[in-house]
Amino acid sequence: MQTISCLQGGKFTAYQPINLYRKYTADKIFSGHAMLPEGSVLITQADGTVEAIVDMEEAGEGVQHFEGILSPGFINCHCHLELSHMKGVIPEGTGMVDFLLAVVQQRKVDDEIILEAIDRAEKEMMANGIVAVGDICNTRFTIAQKSKNNLYYHNFIETSGYAPQIADSRFEQSKILFDEFSSIGLKSSIVPHATYSLSRELFKKINHFEKNNILTIHNQESQAEEEWIREKKGDMARLYRQLNIDTDFFQPRAVSSLQYFLSQYAEYLPLILVHNLFSREADVQYANQLFSQHNSQLYYCLCPNANEYINEKLPDVELFINNKCKIVLGTDSLASNKQLSIHEEIKTLQKKYLSIQPEQFLQWATINGAEALGISDVYGSFEKGKRPGMVVWDGEEVRRVS
Repeated sequence: MQTISCLQGGKFTAYQPINLYRKYTADKIFSGHAMLPEGSVLITQADGTVEAIVDMEEAGEGVQHFEGILSPGFINCHCHLELSHMKGVIPEGTGMVDFLLAVVQQRKVDDEIILEAIDRAEKEMMANGIVAVGDICNTRFTIAQKSKNNLYYHNFIETSGYAPQIADSRFEQSKILFDEFSSIGLKSSIVPHATYSLSRELFKKINHFEKNNILTIHNQESQAEEEWIREKKGDMARLYRQLNIDTDFFQPRAVSSLQYFLSQYAEYLPLILVHNLFSREADVQYANQLFSQHNSQLYYCLCPNANEYINEKLPDVELFINNKCKIVLGTDSLASNKQLSIHEEIKTLQKKYLSIQPEQFLQWATINGAEALGISDVYGSFEKGKRPGMVVWDGEEVRRVS
């Protein structure tokens, strides 16, 4: 019988032969919260459930060593899996309005092509060490793939409708889709698309939908969004004209799109703000203070590769760090990205933000993401009883540990 130090202190006694456990070490082990002391060994059950972390001297034989950083599996907090068939369809650098128009006009293809692309995209995420996904859903196309339970998904049933008179019908359509996902045990929420695509009437219905537990919204992804909300002018007007959307009802608000959106927030459920490319310090401070007052959690999801693909711009990461924001990472879709890899998102940020240490990026990719999706009891960190998955990262490449 072998005795091993527990994560929580004290001793762990292995009543079964020790070879039923798997033991891992690496140049460095990131716990999800911090780098562990040199010489630490992670011990898991055969199914990947964390059992203990011990010193090398206590681990015994059979320790597998990896070069690089051993980390919990990555959390992708923002994806559009159903758009995977659009990889390479839309040129880079179009700007937000032309990108949105292209998605609307070109997303419809044969069902078989869509389903095959979804399968490939999920396999890509798994190979890149992603274990859980916050996925935007406008259709039922991803249900069959998700029912295989290869990855954990929180399904954000996305709702849009700018004209107040269609709020009832749009929300009812979303409820039908929500029920279909939920009926097979897939965690879901009904969420808004963006401030510029949502009437107050529709958001009121989302606000009071009693089955929601997490919300997300595309936030300040373009300057056009800001110009429209503040002054009712700019390139967003072209989007409405081309889509034949009547905007006579809307009056400019003389505030940022984020402040306008949050002025309508009612239940203060945890919220993931996605992109935040044109957020200003006043917006961030306003949002942080509001959620702190209501004792709720606010997360800022960065999708740098998609931001470069569409707008040729990166988010101001230092703004969010300096304001002590909870940062998480996402890939967006293959319509706006060349791959679905949290590792590649980190590499893009590292090139510009040289002072940010790998430990901080990894925290965004693991425990912060797990907390944002409400799954930190299982994912995001190496803690006893969790089954967070494992990846090895050497700074250039990442691989999943089976």
